[in-house]
Amino acid sequence: MSAIPLPASGASAAGPRHVAIIMDGNGRWAKRRHLPRIAGHRKGVEAVKKVARAARDLGIDYLTLYAFSSENWRRPPDEVRDLMGLLRRFIQSDIEEFIREGVRLAIVGDYRALAPDLVAMIDDAMARTAANPGPTVVIALNYGAQAEIADAARRLAEQASAGTLDPATIDETLFERTLASGKLPPVDLLIRTSGEQRLSNFLLWQAAYAELLFVDALWPDFDGDALAAALGAFAQRQRRFGGL
Repeated sequence: MSAIPLPASGASAAGPRHVAIIMDGNGRWAKRRHLPRIAGHRKGVEAVKKVARAARDLGIDYLTLYAFSSENWRRPPDEVRDLMGLLRRFIQSDIEEFIREGVRLAIVGDYRALAPDLVAMIDDAMARTAANPGPTVVIALNYGAQAEIADAARRLAEQASAGTLDPATIDETLFERTLASGKLPPVDLLIRTSGEQRLSNFLLWQAAYAELLFVDALWPDFDGDALAAALGAFAQRQRRFGGL
């Protein structure tokens, strides 16, 4: 059973509707310049702003950015604290631009496990941009795809055990709706910077038919021109979705 309506196969000249990016390489960017890692993260926030603006201008409806994974808690406490501080400043300094430009902010991941003041800021930012016409910038915070999928399976199992759900009705459509990120469309193009070639537990369900693009540029050096080049590469792909 097919849950997600798939576009016709062929070239992707129309461009991707949903672009997801694994923003990798902040630490290496700083190390190459003999700077502390926080300097790379600060530069990475600047790249976020540039790419978000470019995505809007390039007609991308959804831009999902992997900002903090559920595994990133394993990093040194000082670095985690710095990252959360940068997130606070990003929300404080950029929410007015989101409102002015009609951009919606959305979050995937268990962001409510963050500090209460940060949770309140995020809730306020999402509420203030909820009625904006779009595009949507989605920040993945405290996110892990395997945990998201397991949580959806658990909730469906609980409903079936309680007798409120017939297991025979569970298909891809229902499962997708149960995912915390179920309102997102499928990922068309997934980009990872810094030359690494892995998905790192990011949007595994949504990226089932995504075109994957691994680029050598470190995230702080990725900008609007780099995003436009990625869309150009996407346009050359043949998307068959299992067909011919």
